[in-house]
Amino acid sequence: MFNKMKKLLSVGAVVASAAVLLTGCGGGGQQASSSSGSAAQEISGKISASGSTALLPLLKPAQEAFQDKYDKVTVNIAGGGSFTGMNQVAEGSVQIGNSDVNLPDEYKDKGLVDHKVVVEPFVFIVDKNNKVDNITKQQAIDILTGKITNWKEVGGDDQPITLIHRAKSSGSRATISDVVLKGAAFTDNAVIQDSNGAVRAAIASTPGSIGYVDAPYADDSVKILKFDGVEYSPENIIAGKYPIYGYGHMYTKGEPTGAVKAFIDYILSDEFQNTQVEKLGFIPVNKMKK
Repeated sequence: MFNKMKKLLSVGAVVASAAVLLTGCGGGGQQASSSSGSAAQEISGKISASGSTALLPLLKPAQEAFQDKYDKVTVNIAGGGSFTGMNQVAEGSVQIGNSDVNLPDEYKDKGLVDHKVVVEPFVFIVDKNNKVDNITKQQAIDILTGKITNWKEVGGDDQPITLIHRAKSSGSRATISDVVLKGAAFTDNAVIQDSNGAVRAAIASTPGSIGYVDAPYADDSVKILKFDGVEYSPENIIAGKYPIYGYGHMYTKGEPTGAVKAFIDYILSDEFQNTQVEKLGFIPVNKMKK
């Protein structure tokens, strides 16, 4: 009887040990699985953003990739211009205000936090039949301020210049004003469009026109001008040879949390910056010389 009991106790101990081992393995595996998937499970909700149209070629693919990664998140991104984005995030009507400009003084008491996410290159474009290939900084200033009004004054045909560009709410306009005009005022004799894409389309179909767009918008329908003899390229911007660029900002009211933080973190991640940003026509922020 004693031997039988001993045998039963031994079997019970083995079973108990096996159960402990199995529980440990199963629990650890479940925990690891839960842990690895927890980030995706925890990130949920809706993200609203508006503002810069220059940033849309970057943010739309980021939106799609992010929603694939976190299927419980919906991201809504609208244009409207940089200052519209800053206004709307300051008012609380959106969670992210996308902008091409540094935070102006009048917004500095609104509790906005700046997230600098990318370098935005800008180019001057003309219609494809224009014979001019290069524009100097002074020529650009004179055209934008209305001092030069005919292409023959810059080596082109005897043809009136039509300036097509953005409204005062545009960060692209603010970048050109800051980098090129240096305080001089734009001429009022211009055709105003509400987005980079609209500027490009209008220039493509208007002989004698000129304007500026975020570089990713400059497709085969238009001609990109050299600036002071330097061709636009990411390499020329990084090397300090091509000066027309700004930074893309994503402003939040206070420090972001939850899905909003995850979205901004994703855009700033090596995964996105090092593999997608240049493909989309922008320059990673970490490539610029300090």
